Amino acid sequence: MHKCFVCFCLGALSCSAAIADDARRNVLFIISDDLNNLLGCYGDPQVRTPNIDRLATRGVLFNKAYCSFPLCGPSRNSLLTGLYPNSTGIHANSQVFRQTIPTQLSMPQAFRQQGYFAARIGKLYHYNVPNSIGTNGHDDPGSWEMELNPAGVDRLEEHPHIFSLTPNQFGGTLSWYASPKSDNHHTDAMMAKDADWVLERCARDKQRPFFLAVGFFRPHTPYVSPKTPYFDMYKESEMPVVQGIEADRADIPAPGLGSQKKEQEKLTDDLRRQCRQAYYASISFMDTQVGVVVDSLERHSLADNTVIVFTSDHGYHMGEHGLWQKMSLFEESSRVPMLIVAPGMPKGTISEAPVSQIDLFPTLAELCNVTTPDNLQGQSLVPMLKDPSYVGRGWALTQVTRGGNRRDARSDNESERPYFGYSLRTPRWRYTEWDGGNLGIELYDHDNDPSELTNLAGNVQHNAKVDELSMSLQAAVASTLPPNGKIPELQPGIWAPLLVDP
Repeated sequence: MHKCFVCFCLGALSCSAAIADDARRNVLFIISDDLNNLLGCYGDPQVRTPNIDRLATRGVLFNKAYCSFPLCGPSRNSLLTGLYPNSTGIHANSQVFRQTIPTQLSMPQAFRQQGYFAARIGKLYHYNVPNSIGTNGHDDPGSWEMELNPAGVDRLEEHPHIFSLTPNQFGGTLSWYASPKSDNHHTDAMMAKDADWVLERCARDKQRPFFLAVGFFRPHTPYVSPKTPYFDMYKESEMPVVQGIEADRADIPAPGLGSQKKEQEKLTDDLRRQCRQAYYASISFMDTQVGVVVDSLERHSLADNTVIVFTSDHGYHMGEHGLWQKMSLFEESSRVPMLIVAPGMPKGTISEAPVSQIDLFPTLAELCNVTTPDNLQGQSLVPMLKDPSYVGRGWALTQVTRGGNRRDARSDNESERPYFGYSLRTPRWRYTEWDGGNLGIELYDHDNDPSELTNLAGNVQHNAKVDELSMSLQAAVASTLPPNGKIPELQPGIWAPLLVDP
């Protein structure tokens, strides 16, 4: 299988540690790529995700979970350090927090330093998908004791056959392919098999608890999965197409629509249906691989002492507001699926409190008796695991950039000036400010408008609510900064990418 790793892995998995206590909980951390909440357990009526749905019955489903930044690199650096992007200094892809805060402990590194075997399979930090598949990508070597990077036909053989709105571009462009090859030829299925290989060896030697992170690539573009059975599960003619877009967009400030890409103007309704069919197929394919990993955990008698997390790095648009993919501050882009299964905790419950992915580090550390850095900015969700009615912080904050690269832009042109958008999600409201409100504000009432179709910010009846939420948002933004109040600057000399795609 991975002959170059076998000797090292066996040694790493069998060595004893200073902390060797069978009672310490293991962690299985599963993260999908570019997955929104189109899952059966989150109420989607069409998608088939029986394995993720089964996980939801075993733990707590967080119904209002949000990423800190709807882009792979910033989001992943944030959730893996427990710090907001303004404290990691990472607001773009192809970067890692060692360039900005090199001495910070990541979540898996903290577990590793306290006796855990920490292993990564696939994508945890940023990768240039699909071209970096099979490499370490923009990984953090200090986080892991072992890394496995399989590559299947989706990376090695099938690129010439993939349909793309921009020919021969796949990573950031809507693109898809119904593969004639079966599961075991594809990268995500190979990763699930690797996870089984690791778990088997963890089961043989229980002296050390493990932190196993599995980062599936699907449903990231290109949406590639086996035609049978996954594409065949969904009829193209039955795929919904979002309607009423022109009226919806009339009250949205320009930055709110700034994630739209030029090539998406080529989309016809037929292409929109094909795109959604392919996205669903990729989700169902990934769900099958989640089932393989969780079944392996159970087969090797590890489930009763293992905390399982399932999430995605951010949400994803499928035509809502006329937008596709990520980098907006609407619900579809900011919201993420998040399930936590913890031994001894209530099963099959739902938490409605707004939470953030930066809460995962302190939560897992508390569940596993792992000491954390003092500067973590998240809250522990253990009280919500015990009692899903617990409110906690009561809000979640998501930010995004507009107007160019905030570090590299050197333009005097006001239209090219980089700035932030921030969005505060409370149990009822979403409130968004672009450039501190100078370039637009948005207010949506989720009790009456869950699709965020009517921007109430210009309605005088809601002036008091806007003022209230603006103050709350500014306080939340202040809490995202490090103690010195300054966003860390990139220090390229500290770390060099293992692979930078052209």
